[in-house]
Amino acid sequence: MSGFSTIYKISIIVFTLCFGVCGACPVLECWFVQEKPGHGGGLSTPMSQEKSLMFIRTEAFSEEIKTELHPPADISSSRVYYVTDPAGTFCSAALNPPKGSVNKPKCEINPFMPHASMVRWASALTDSAQSPVYLQADWFSVAAQGLDEQLTLSNIMRAPLASKDPKVILSVSSKTPVVRCRLGEPVLLDCGFWVDPSSPLHGSGFSIEWRYQFRGEGRLVLAYDGKNDRFAETSESGAEMDITGLYQTGNVSLILEESQVRHSGTYICTVYLPHLLAQVAVDLEIVEPPSLSILPSPLPLLVPGQVLSVQCEASGFAPHTLDLGWEFTGADGKSLSLGQGSVTGHRRASDGTFSQSSRLELDSTKLRLARGGEISCVAKHDGGTRRASAALNVIGVAAPSIEDSMAMVAVALLLYGMIKFLSWTFSSSDSGDSELNDKKEK
Repeated sequence: MSGFSTIYKISIIVFTLCFGVCGACPVLECWFVQEKPGHGGGLSTPMSQEKSLMFIRTEAFSEEIKTELHPPADISSSRVYYVTDPAGTFCSAALNPPKGSVNKPKCEINPFMPHASMVRWASALTDSAQSPVYLQADWFSVAAQGLDEQLTLSNIMRAPLASKDPKVILSVSSKTPVVRCRLGEPVLLDCGFWVDPSSPLHGSGFSIEWRYQFRGEGRLVLAYDGKNDRFAETSESGAEMDITGLYQTGNVSLILEESQVRHSGTYICTVYLPHLLAQVAVDLEIVEPPSLSILPSPLPLLVPGQVLSVQCEASGFAPHTLDLGWEFTGADGKSLSLGQGSVTGHRRASDGTFSQSSRLELDSTKLRLARGGEISCVAKHDGGTRRASAALNVIGVAAPSIEDSMAMVAVALLLYGMIKFLSWTFSSSDSGDSELNDKKEK
């Protein structure tokens, strides 16, 4: 484990490249949220929120630089912070919208109380109950979300007592806050962390935890005890983490070998240090479009006046939201919507995917299908629109269309002309033969 100390030095380089330290760090507008004084804990604890502002640099602010900065008048001076972020974790372009942009990143600051980090599956990161002198400071946690779902960030900052000069000590981030994936594909849920190399907490061990949460259900997916270099035993299969990447770059991304419907939900990446922890959430959605089939296949010949029942089967899709509909395209190329038909409820397969069907009654007389065409089932889903089509043929005699009538008239005129021409030709030939015979007799 001696190589672990190098993670922090290398992490600085990596975060510098990833977050663009060379560019300008944004001025972040945040909400400072805390419990109202005089109230105890509880689910309904009243909270207060105040506008706050963070000026950010990768190096410490000098008093001269501070005097050049002018916070807005509507923000109290007690809620203006001069943040030192050596790794530039706050300097992402996702947190720095173009000037004049209406969309702003989300940011919230909360007071943070350091406490001993204890998890059942890992060794204790604190050997004694005594708090080090280093913890006697003002601590803050900052949660930020970048624009267009490009970044989610959780930073722990330390400021000398009664000062407004916090420094980032621990940073946990993800560049994939929202992930959409097809069924059966491998999935990468990004998560990385950085620890201030100058902090006395950096060499005292760490733990990494990935936990799944969905509709009240929670389970431990993957956990790594960095103090003893071992993984915790979990019931999850097909989940892994790149240990080499962890020690080289602070990369603790979760890799799912083969995505399944049950993997849809929220994954929480938590990094524990002695007395500190920070976490980010990543939402994973498995999106699989339906497979469609029309029954019976092929469709039988339809007699004029007959009612034919057809069914569209949609299967293997997730999530369950689906819009089924029918269309008819005639021989003239014109399309006609036939509605949804009679749609059944959802049926769930053993792999978690859903199926659904729609039944449609086709009356050739009412729908004017005398000339046949193509019947289509259309499924609109989050994974894309799918379509299945089948030929619909009608037999029997039916009134001709206007186009057919015009064609019949044209053919009749053509035949009439040909008959007249032939008649005239034969008449002329007979007359010539009669005159020749008369001459020979004379």
